Amino acid sequence: MTMAVLSGTRGLVLAGAFTDLNLGLTLWTVVLFGLFVFVLSKYAWRPLLDVIEVRERTIRENVSRAERARADAQALIEEQKALFQKAARDREEMLVKAVREAEQVRIEIVAKARQESEHLVQMAREQIVREKNLAIIDLKAQVADLAIEAAGKIVRSSLTPEVQRALVQEYIDSIPSQLQ
Repeated sequence: MTMAVLSGTRGLVLAGAFTDLNLGLTLWTVVLFGLFVFVLSKYAWRPLLDVIEVRERTIRENVSRAERARADAQALIEEQKALFQKAARDREEMLVKAVREAEQVRIEIVAKARQESEHLVQMAREQIVREKNLAIIDLKAQVADLAIEAAGKIVRSSLTPEVQRALVQEYIDSIPSQLQ
């Protein structure tokens, strides 16, 4: 290829640069390009495509694993929520049961205390009646002694001891009706 330099008023111009084709150079360029494509496709293109395919497969597997892990995590979150709800329900049930049991124990304690107090009152009433009866008997004996002594002083000479005893017994028998 020959190049000629032309000079003119406008500057340097290269003549025949693009329009001048060299058939031998073009043919060798096409042959070398074809050979380059063949060598690349034979030795470099297939391994390069294999590496890209392996990388693509690895990325797909990683994405699939990540999606499964996300789904598993979501399932665990739902399970945790269900466990928390169940725990809250169990806690509420336990509180209600504890309140119910405490109320039952309170009722039992009050009933037992009431029963014991009624028993104590009944025992006290019986003790009062016994003490009253004993006091009445003691009082009757003292009154009888006093009456006998007083009557004895007054009527000692006119009444016999049997008549005196009958009068005193009659008086003692009338005392309970007077005390009530």
